[in-house]
Amino acid sequence: MTTHARTPMPAPVPPAPLFTLPGVYAPQHDTALLCRALDREDIDDGTSVLDLGTGSGALAVAAARRGARVTALDISWRAVLTARLNARLSGQSVAVRHGDLTTGASSGPFDLVVSNPPYVPSPSPRLPRRGAARAWDGGPAGRLVVDRVCDTAPRALRPGGVLLMVHSALCDVDVTLERLASRGMDTEVTDRRFIPFGPVLRSRQAWLRRRHLLGADETIEELVVVRAERR
Repeated sequence: MTTHARTPMPAPVPPAPLFTLPGVYAPQHDTALLCRALDREDIDDGTSVLDLGTGSGALAVAAARRGARVTALDISWRAVLTARLNARLSGQSVAVRHGDLTTGASSGPFDLVVSNPPYVPSPSPRLPRRGAARAWDGGPAGRLVVDRVCDTAPRALRPGGVLLMVHSALCDVDVTLERLASRGMDTEVTDRRFIPFGPVLRSRQAWLRRRHLLGADETIEELVVVRAERR
């Protein structure tokens, strides 16, 4: 556990609001941080991109605007409909499909995989099957979906392909780096931002402290972007 006794760094401005159906994750600071990392990648009209867990489609649309050939996946039909609508409203061509991580692995190989998975530690040992919490609950350690992305992304990438994933430091960045490295990926943390707790973390502070995931006075969340390149 790391206790952060510091002032939040200026967070990137979230992307312009996109249309979202109820229960679909609206772009926030983690989305903006991942978009910033995406902007540093060498993307052109020959680049194939997979957006795992696309939600509103914000990342898929951002990649398509750079000229990439984009496939977006989500297990939520509401998210699929939302991403399709946002791609159309943005004038971008994005292949939005209903599917899980296994679907993503079998659709490749891709040059780039981006993912903003559910990563907030949650009391339930199971992932929610419906409702807004489906977009952020990641199980007791926050890693139920993060670990699956770590396992799936290398199989979806061509050699030299890159994974960009954002998640909270609450679910242990070192575990992510080690898991990806064990699957043939060269890993690094490229972006960090500290932001005040949002409503979900504020509602779980007591539980997180009992699990020693938060310090007694900790009210700031660290977000990180992990970049992993397939050897």
